[in-house]
Amino acid sequence: MKKQDLLKLMDETLLEKLYGFCYARSGDSYEAQEMSSDIIFALIKAANSEGEIENPYPFIWRVARNVYADFSNQRRKHADLFYQGDAEEVLPHIADEAAEDDSGDMLKAVYRQISFLAKAYREVMILFYIDGLSTSEIAGLQSTSEGAIRQRLFSARQKIRSEVEKMSEANNKPTVFDKMEYVIWGSGNPSWDDPRRVCTRQFSRQIVWLCRKKPVSAVEIAAELNVPTMYVEEELEILASGEFGKYGLLRRLDNGKYFINFILLDRKTIESAIAFYTQALPNICDTVANHIEKYREEYLAFPYLNRRTDFNLILWQQVSDMSRAFSRNVEKLLRENYFSDVAETKRPFTVFGYVDNGKHYGGGQDGVYAENVCGYSQVWLENIYITRIKPHFHCGMNVGLDPQIQWALRAIEGVKVDGLTEIEKEQAAKAIECGYLYREGGMLYTKILVNDAKENHRLFELSERLNRGLFEAEAEKVAAGLAGMIRGTIPEHLLPDWKFFNVLAGMPVLDGLVEELIKRGLLIPPEDGIGAEGCWMSVVR
Repeated sequence: MKKQDLLKLMDETLLEKLYGFCYARSGDSYEAQEMSSDIIFALIKAANSEGEIENPYPFIWRVARNVYADFSNQRRKHADLFYQGDAEEVLPHIADEAAEDDSGDMLKAVYRQISFLAKAYREVMILFYIDGLSTSEIAGLQSTSEGAIRQRLFSARQKIRSEVEKMSEANNKPTVFDKMEYVIWGSGNPSWDDPRRVCTRQFSRQIVWLCRKKPVSAVEIAAELNVPTMYVEEELEILASGEFGKYGLLRRLDNGKYFINFILLDRKTIESAIAFYTQALPNICDTVANHIEKYREEYLAFPYLNRRTDFNLILWQQVSDMSRAFSRNVEKLLRENYFSDVAETKRPFTVFGYVDNGKHYGGGQDGVYAENVCGYSQVWLENIYITRIKPHFHCGMNVGLDPQIQWALRAIEGVKVDGLTEIEKEQAAKAIECGYLYREGGMLYTKILVNDAKENHRLFELSERLNRGLFEAEAEKVAAGLAGMIRGTIPEHLLPDWKFFNVLAGMPVLDGLVEELIKRGLLIPPEDGIGAEGCWMSVVR
């Protein structure tokens, strides 16, 4: 390919890999960003030159390595080399510029071992040996005793000596990174603090996994992953703080170690948990199907504001709530019979998940609230998304910037097509395409279900009748099985989140119920996954 075509390969995935390459070889995220910029600049220069490249990706990584080599020359003290020797013989000469050439390797080896020390010990080593401060001066800076400083120096020297003695083994040790993927769900208001947003890199996921069964320190994680402690410490702080410093995926204990702060099930546990629900699925489907037939006319009698009401749309609105009825029965039994002694966690948002096992269970339901839009003082919008239905929107969407939703509001009582501008016609056509509107003669009407907000308390009243003991015997078997698993697999400090274990176990029910109702002819899925199905709104004039 021509060099000019290099820019076509610069997508988000490649940029992320380049950043990962730099992060693993730099002192911190800022240095990694600087090195990444240098690599991208070098690639852009190459793309503006004449010539061809036979294999573009090897070329890109050759450029990256060359840039890294230049970068390393500028900070030679951080080169990744080792020395088999006594740290106490080397450290006093670190600042000696006239040292013999072969001492460079010695110093670099010691620098590397210092980087694997915990922060408290690392700082003392640097202040004493590199900055030349006395133990009394360091004690004054750190507001501690001189004896404590001497103890840290002694411990740090012993650690470095021990590591240098086995350097030949460590020199060939690869970084222990097995690819780790999680499926993490959230419940509540994610704008409060969503810790999932700081766990996007493999480094983060590896650390979370190591903190899953018992508390571990930054030094222990560094040794396990063969990553300098300073990088681990930085990542631990991010993971423990979360997005806004209120709720993290990890918690820091009083002893300085870190422990997982949310329910994370391994592949074996999630498979065992969902098996309880999948065994109950035939009974769930029969009960829900009979309920639909029994209350069909009452569902149709609900006072929606639409010009005409489609029973299929009503069922799509209700099916998510119906699918949770069995899980609610199980949760009630768990609360009353197995976890009455456990005070439940109360926080605005909670996350819970499992190690990706190649399957995607359940779905989501997002809501949006808006005021003073298209003549309505208040508007609530909801939509579900599962295997059969794609989402129309997610939490946080700005209704004022979505013309299709505004058309759905304008057309509740009908809008004449005549007199619309070309821009309005184009917007209305898009609203029809995504399922918000339909045309009848010369009028446009809202297709998605709309109700007066005064009726919200009744909206799911019929479906909630499924909660009232219809699954009691089957639910008791599931509750008993899950209770044992929860007590046996969840750390004690996470027991207050027990109900989210139940949510994970019940994930397959929604998709399973939907497929069975489609098979029985009670539900009709939308073409290409997008339409009025599973989308509705409540309004106040």
